[in-house]
Amino acid sequence: MRYMFPRFPGGLAKAVTFSYDDGCPEDVRLANLFTKYGLKGTFNMNVAKNSTNGITIEQVKEHILDKGHEVAVHGYNHRANGVISVVDGIRDVLECRLNLEKTYGKIIRGMAYPDTGIHTFANGTTYEKVKQYLTELGIVYSRTLGEDSNSFAVPDDWHCWKPTCHHDHGSVFKWIDEFFALDLSANIYLPRRAPRIFYIWGHSFEFERKNNWEQIEKICEKISRNPDVWYATNIEIYDYLKAYDSILHSADGNIIYNPTAERIWFVADSKDYVINPGETLYL
Repeated sequence: MRYMFPRFPGGLAKAVTFSYDDGCPEDVRLANLFTKYGLKGTFNMNVAKNSTNGITIEQVKEHILDKGHEVAVHGYNHRANGVISVVDGIRDVLECRLNLEKTYGKIIRGMAYPDTGIHTFANGTTYEKVKQYLTELGIVYSRTLGEDSNSFAVPDDWHCWKPTCHHDHGSVFKWIDEFFALDLSANIYLPRRAPRIFYIWGHSFEFERKNNWEQIEKICEKISRNPDVWYATNIEIYDYLKAYDSILHSADGNIIYNPTAERIWFVADSKDYVINPGETLYL
């Protein structure tokens, strides 16, 4: 009977990801910063706004998708899922996903809740109903807002994925230091060796309004190029950890089979392993 935890690609115990909302023209500059520093970002688009004063289709393709970043749903009309009725919520999410997939020729499965998201509820809507229709609409994760903290936890509910903090949080640089200082090696007590994620969110237009682009550049510079960290989009983290969850185990835990197309790293007790697609390991 072993303690077993996933490790990110390359056997890394930590990941960093970013999530920015609304499809703003300033996303171009932000995406270019991410690319410059070897970071990955998810850009959440609300279609109605983008059709008027948002980022253009050509800019999204050139600066976001072609550079390995992600486009995700943010509601066709940017309406809080917890407040609008279930029918309106379904329509807002589905129309956004359909439009984005048609526009960019990609399967889009991620989302960030628009407006107040799932902080308040009205019109007969509950979180359970929102989670159910997102699941049925093929949305596999959705970022919400919550208490900014230094927990760095992997979400236990992907439709309530709380980020670590907003980019302007007063403790962001302190928490980056704490994140890098975490020891997840064999030197610590085994049950505490779960992987960690540093997740930053915001709106790129905030940098223009506050004239503080230096804030995000400092964050990018400080958090980037660490050999112990996997830099990934939201969907890449979700897909990888779901692949890990798909590993099959014998009843005694001594035989491990990987039925996925992913190469998967994990730690079992004090030993690191990697298992290839279709491979069986005998621990």
